[in-house]
Amino acid sequence: MACKYRCNWPWSFIFWLLVFSVFSITGKSTVLATQIRRKLHDEGSFISIDCGLSEESGYTDNKTQIHYTSDAEFIDTGTNKNISDKFISETLHRTFTKVRSFPEGKRNCYTLRPPEGKDTIYLIRAYFMYGNYDNLDRQPQFDLYVGVNSWDTVKFENATHVVMKEILHVPSMDDVYVCLLNTDMGTPFISALELRHFHNSSYRTQSGSLALYKRLDIGSTTNEIVRYNEDSYDRIWFPYNLPNCSVLMNTSFIVDSLKNTEYRLPSMVMRTALTPKNGTDSLELEFDTGDPTLEFYVYMHFAEVEKLKENEHREFNIKLNGNLWNESVVPQYLHSTTIYSKNSIRGTKLTFTLHKRSNSSLPPILNAMEIYIVKDFLHQPTDQEDVNAITDIKSSYRLGKLWQGDPCAPIHSWNELSCSYNGYDAPKIISLNLSSSGLTGKIILSFSKLKSMQYLDLSNNSLTGPLPEFFSQLPNLRTINLSGNRLSGAVPSILKEKKMNGSLSLSWDGNPDLCLQDPCKKEERNLLPVIAAIISSIFLLIIVSVVLIVIWRRRCKRMPAAQQAVGSFEVILKSNNKQFTYPQLVNITNNFQKLIGKGGFGTVYHGCFSDGTQVAVKMLSLKSPQGSKQFQTEAQLLMRVHHRNLAAFLGYCNEGGCYAIIYEYMACGNLKDYLSDSRKDPLSWKQRIQIAIDAAQGLEYLHKGCKPPIIHRDIKTANILLNEKLQAKVADFGVSKFFPTENDSHISTAVVGTLGYLDPEYYISSRLNEKSDIYSFGIVLLELITGQPAIIRSHQNTHVVQWVSPFLAGGDIRHIVDPKLQGGFDIGSMWKAVEVAIACVPQVSVQRPDMSYVVTELKECLEMEAACEEIPGTDDNMLKSNSLLEMNILNLGTESGPEAR
Repeated sequence: MACKYRCNWPWSFIFWLLVFSVFSITGKSTVLATQIRRKLHDEGSFISIDCGLSEESGYTDNKTQIHYTSDAEFIDTGTNKNISDKFISETLHRTFTKVRSFPEGKRNCYTLRPPEGKDTIYLIRAYFMYGNYDNLDRQPQFDLYVGVNSWDTVKFENATHVVMKEILHVPSMDDVYVCLLNTDMGTPFISALELRHFHNSSYRTQSGSLALYKRLDIGSTTNEIVRYNEDSYDRIWFPYNLPNCSVLMNTSFIVDSLKNTEYRLPSMVMRTALTPKNGTDSLELEFDTGDPTLEFYVYMHFAEVEKLKENEHREFNIKLNGNLWNESVVPQYLHSTTIYSKNSIRGTKLTFTLHKRSNSSLPPILNAMEIYIVKDFLHQPTDQEDVNAITDIKSSYRLGKLWQGDPCAPIHSWNELSCSYNGYDAPKIISLNLSSSGLTGKIILSFSKLKSMQYLDLSNNSLTGPLPEFFSQLPNLRTINLSGNRLSGAVPSILKEKKMNGSLSLSWDGNPDLCLQDPCKKEERNLLPVIAAIISSIFLLIIVSVVLIVIWRRRCKRMPAAQQAVGSFEVILKSNNKQFTYPQLVNITNNFQKLIGKGGFGTVYHGCFSDGTQVAVKMLSLKSPQGSKQFQTEAQLLMRVHHRNLAAFLGYCNEGGCYAIIYEYMACGNLKDYLSDSRKDPLSWKQRIQIAIDAAQGLEYLHKGCKPPIIHRDIKTANILLNEKLQAKVADFGVSKFFPTENDSHISTAVVGTLGYLDPEYYISSRLNEKSDIYSFGIVLLELITGQPAIIRSHQNTHVVQWVSPFLAGGDIRHIVDPKLQGGFDIGSMWKAVEVAIACVPQVSVQRPDMSYVVTELKECLEMEAACEEIPGTDDNMLKSNSLLEMNILNLGTESGPEAR
């Protein structure tokens, strides 16, 4: 007889468990493990938005430790509202106390820009609770879209009903749009929005995205919701038990402790399971879908939680609606296995039966289960180049229009433009009408990227500068209206030619400074009005200057301490360093258009000098005194250090409360991102050694070439930048320290640095010397060798030194070398690099070498690798085996590193 359960339980009740649960964990070892994970896990792939939160606000949830931010930077429309006071209580989660409402516009969209970009899996989750925020006491109904396709309909049972929508989605564009569509059944609103990146393609389908139907923690012993940080992907697992006819099974051991499977299932979920109370019974789960047209994908997760005796065996088959779905499932002890449907399944009822095979002595078990609804997204988004161009136009001219989400698709496209649709290719913009839109400045290059443009109207604005020749290169452009602007200079001859032959309808009336003759002649002007205008301007300038000086002095008197400190940083800048004005910064960065990094001091933008030189512009945020201090430190240090392996200083800005440093642009970004980016060609071993040498030489200069010496204090792969030739340069000197005198062997200081790279002796004692940088560099070198990060999260947050130790203790180097190298290296060079890395990371600083020794040894590594490449017809495998015999096995059991050879 089967143990059977029908899954039609109250979802609102279960979801409130999610909101109000306190994640209690039994056992001291488990508590400790959770605390370690909480410290080490990186939320860098998370976007967590509390919709309706005031701008620049944020908080960390005390249950999940997830940090939530305001939605102000993700959307330009809508209004912030509070729910009714009668629904607010101590138990109500903070994200539900406020909403963002959208009374205007048919479609309003959040623009999420995850750093991983397109063509990878994201979990997108939206929350809604009405709470009578509008005092109408009438629950609305509206549609939810992801990108250009319909995701689901949002509707409520009552004012406290929490609706959660979740989907696994692979976007084809870099930006992910989540849109609320007004269906004339009430004003759309949203409470919270979350995005999580999945680092692999675990959830595979033949087509479409996957909307969550059920996700069950089967056999839960705590009856509590499980999510981050037990689940690194922040999936939400709902507790579930079969009543009366099942037995709970659990273990105190961690499941998947040795390695993570591709699904990265949380151990708390997988260490519990259900089995039939009667050993001869089956487990049966039945789901009433109610719609025969829906397609589902199912994932069942198994792990044996009992240590079976020699005469015990557990094996079972799985049937779906009476038909064999999967056979001979044998759960592995403390290791998860996932059984999933390779093709979608359908049915108004889905009945899963797990029954033991004849050769099994034990009944079936089930630890966890996920069911998703297939969402076939058939609409294509607008062409990516067109999206980039129109977004640049919107940003550059600060158009205050309701331009949200995709410009063309699927319906209710942006006002003032129209698109082409042929059913196969992506939509493209063919018409743009920005007449009387308050445009100022020059006609930007982005218009030239709308290759399908046929009609363009820019009339009755205040556009200045020349009429661009690039309009002649748009193959489909037939009409341009530029009347009523302030354009100047000569009309390009090719545009006049197109106008004359009738291939282009070009209107330019009302531009008095536009020269229509060829060649252009300057009009003779009466000099008297010009001289009068100049004198008036000078007089006005003097008055304005006096007023500004008075205002500035008053402002300085009441300026915050942090800001006054930054103001003093001008005196440390040498007169021969180029100073830039704020308007020049705006021009250099194209109005701060491209953000390329963030730090404690503020933000970094990409820029370009007039001669074409690319630069990086660091802008100081005055909101953080610590950021102010780091900014001054970096400016002070950059004034005095000059080395080919340190990021070069190019200029600064100190004007009207704006503080910025301009330094050289490194085209290939930082080493951390380069090593982890699967889209880039892997670095060869020779390139990796050269990068290590470059970084080591930069540090050697700081330690030995500067008087007094300088300690960087935050050496890590993220602070090693690469130019277009992959030359490495050390950057980010915001927490660097000068030694007070040359004779000091150490200084006491507050501990700063990055987890994983931080010198353990410095962390314990707060006593700093240059050997702290040596330790951090050793971790960087291990990352170059192994391809692993400093903290390996797929191995229960193992430090890279702990991870390599058992392999090297046994003389096994093959299992630590980055597989991306594919054996393309001299084994002698590799072993020497490993010895250098291990020499850098003893717990006691006095046992570490200095940076001059490191540079010398790494150069020998490079010579060995180069010599290997020069041997004609060399067989890599022969070199490996022969060289391996000559290598000493590293003894990692001692406190000291290997002796220098």
